[in-house]
Amino acid sequence: MGKKIVLGVVAAAIVLGGLAYLMRVDIILYLATNTGKIDVAPHQEISWKSADPERASKAAAGAPNIVFILADDLGINDISTYGGGMNGGAFKTPHIDRLATEGANFTQAYAGTGTCAPSRAMLMTGRYPSRTGFEFTPTPDGMADVVGIVSASMDSGLPDAYVPDRSGTPELTYQEKGLPGSELTVAEVLQEAGYHTVHIGKWHLGRGEEFDATSQGFDESLLMASGLFLPEDDPNVVNAKLDFDPIDKFLWARMQYAASYNGSEWFEPGGYLTDYWTQEAQKVIRANKDNPFFLYLAHWGIHTPLQATKEDYEAVGDIQPHRARVYAAMMRAVDRSVGDIIQTLEEEGIADNTIIVFSSDNGGAGYIGIPDVNAPYRGWKITLFEGGIRVPMLMRWPNRIPAGTEIESPVAHIDVMPTLVAAGEGTIPDTIEIDGKDLLPLATGTSTEDPHEAIFWTSGYYRVVRAGDWKLQVSERPNKAWLFNLASDPTEQTNVAEANPDVVSRLTALLDAHSAGSRPPLYPHQAEFPVAVDKTRAERFEDGDEVIYWPN
Repeated sequence: MGKKIVLGVVAAAIVLGGLAYLMRVDIILYLATNTGKIDVAPHQEISWKSADPERASKAAAGAPNIVFILADDLGINDISTYGGGMNGGAFKTPHIDRLATEGANFTQAYAGTGTCAPSRAMLMTGRYPSRTGFEFTPTPDGMADVVGIVSASMDSGLPDAYVPDRSGTPELTYQEKGLPGSELTVAEVLQEAGYHTVHIGKWHLGRGEEFDATSQGFDESLLMASGLFLPEDDPNVVNAKLDFDPIDKFLWARMQYAASYNGSEWFEPGGYLTDYWTQEAQKVIRANKDNPFFLYLAHWGIHTPLQATKEDYEAVGDIQPHRARVYAAMMRAVDRSVGDIIQTLEEEGIADNTIIVFSSDNGGAGYIGIPDVNAPYRGWKITLFEGGIRVPMLMRWPNRIPAGTEIESPVAHIDVMPTLVAAGEGTIPDTIEIDGKDLLPLATGTSTEDPHEAIFWTSGYYRVVRAGDWKLQVSERPNKAWLFNLASDPTEQTNVAEANPDVVSRLTALLDAHSAGSRPPLYPHQAEFPVAVDKTRAERFEDGDEVIYWPN
């Protein structure tokens, strides 16, 4: 059944007066998400390649191996280095903490934006969406419409989503929404510098021939073809469904348990997704221990749907409510992954000359209904308050980075690409304008200078700049400006815009200069969703609560 037919049936279901309202929503979800699923083959073993000797010979003498581990929707307070919010701080992440104690901790690090795909594009390219046009997260066909319909059926108190008129606008499919192949990625630069390059996990930068990982500089790619961590009825899985979240309802209806290697047919992964990807990453390390490699391990954890193994669920103890315990168990698996990667590097004798970078694509999501994941910061994923964009940035390289280094300079995801290129002694052509900065001088102690005069975030009309300690947010829905001094108010409690018109004017000029001459978005946003800044989706929105709309 095609998308237009499905949505037509959905529209018809909405106006049927003879069905109960809840039944109509269930029909909408079924029709809009249970069509067109792909057959999944049995599990397939992967024979990972070793580095091409001719290419490896081009690598600089002593070039480090590079492992970049990216979590998905991880809240800053999920890591015990930053406080450990779960179970009153009793939950610990010892392996991620080890990266901080044995390397550099960038204590004011920021995601590229408040949602995943544009952040990933900035990590790969070192460039803002103002240059690439990759500004909005691609969503599966029909998702914006269905989530909006289901959200409107829920008695949350939130205002309805706003859907702009898209008539007359050519609409790209999900497969066609990707990072342009003309962009230069960190993987392409490191390939040229002699590295064997491998991607494992989530990609979300497009799936067409121009956009997939092997078209963007990776020699091998084990792709998250769809997003169940285990089959819903697997005997070893513990699930937590979120009845208050329309996104969760869509994911449970649409997602499958599937992987793909270098564009192969979909096949079943070899276990719980986080563990399976880690085990495959360990094989990559062993296959390439004698030559420089770049491994991008992009975990799906701890994104919804919330699914954990029974072993992890039992190990984290009696955390309440149930969804928080499943979430903690998922976090335990991500932390274990980091430990397993470090252990494998040590076993192969290459840990000292391997740079490991760990981050998250954005802050924790409010729609999971767990209030302290971003504590003490306000806001969630799908906002540009600190909770939506403040992320861990940990960097371990025993040969170069002193243990226990803490760096307070504001840095961002755009800095990852030039930093890894510098570590691998790659060369970025002078014709490519890179917005990010090499962070190795800060990490190694050879510089204390702040790399940025200002850092920018943009999602449609929602624009933000941080310059020094000042942070300005401006939006059109609501039509408002928020100004915070992060030195005195790091958790953005007091809006001082009216009291500081000169600062608002100066930062607005920075935003306007950043926007001037920007490349238009590659495709228009599909909808504008309301997000409560200070409440999770599990809490009822009341008059007077602060709300921001997110164009995507």
